[in-house]
Amino acid sequence: MTDDVVLVKKDGAIATVTLNRPDKMNSFNPALQRAMRLTVAHLNDDPDISVVILKGEGRGFSAGADLSAGPPETQSFHLDIDYKPFLTGMAMSEKIWIGQIQGAAAGVGAAVAMNCDLAVMSEDAYIYMAFAAIALVPDGGNTQLLLSNMGYKRALEAALDGRKIPADECLDLGIVNKVVARDDLESVTRAWAEKIAAGAPKGLAATKRLMRTVGLMSFGDAISAEGLEQTPLLKSEDFQEGVRAFFAKEKPAFKGR
Repeated sequence: MTDDVVLVKKDGAIATVTLNRPDKMNSFNPALQRAMRLTVAHLNDDPDISVVILKGEGRGFSAGADLSAGPPETQSFHLDIDYKPFLTGMAMSEKIWIGQIQGAAAGVGAAVAMNCDLAVMSEDAYIYMAFAAIALVPDGGNTQLLLSNMGYKRALEAALDGRKIPADECLDLGIVNKVVARDDLESVTRAWAEKIAAGAPKGLAATKRLMRTVGLMSFGDAISAEGLEQTPLLKSEDFQEGVRAFFAKEKPAFKGR
């Protein structure tokens, strides 16, 4: 389905998606763009998956767009057709996407990394706004992702300076959740994914929907939105199981119902 440029492994409620162009630093060419569109759509339709780990094969997460074939004639069309479907698919997905980031996450690769709901970064990793060096603006949603994490002045500085933002600074800015040694990156990410996947799938999805949208609402509208999400959850079997386990002082066994 994905011509081996994206590898997908499913294990219980967790899927691991690997960008697999290590000889090109997992840069995005048409094959990888298409593969990611297919992969995100496929996982979004899989009711058995609640958490997705996204990582890159080899030295880095992704070097961004593969410029070896030259730029597209119409970038706006290119972004809307080739990147927007899978980037918005990740953002609007009911799955929790966890970025496992090593080495470089540059250009649109940085957007893919920052678009993950949660992220673990190795100590040698960095976010790189490579656009200024080739006289371009950040794209793939990078402007909004930087702004929401860093605030206006720091986001503008990152875009204009085109510097590498190291892992420890990414942690301080809230771009990532954890920074760990390179050797521990996979095990820490996997353990976190397993912990999250043990939660109630409907509750995970509802919480993500709220967190992705309430920043654009008034406080009152946020309270109303929470209520709309809470109502069906209160009728779920997982809620009944959670209450039972709470009073029994046991670990709940959620089933997504």
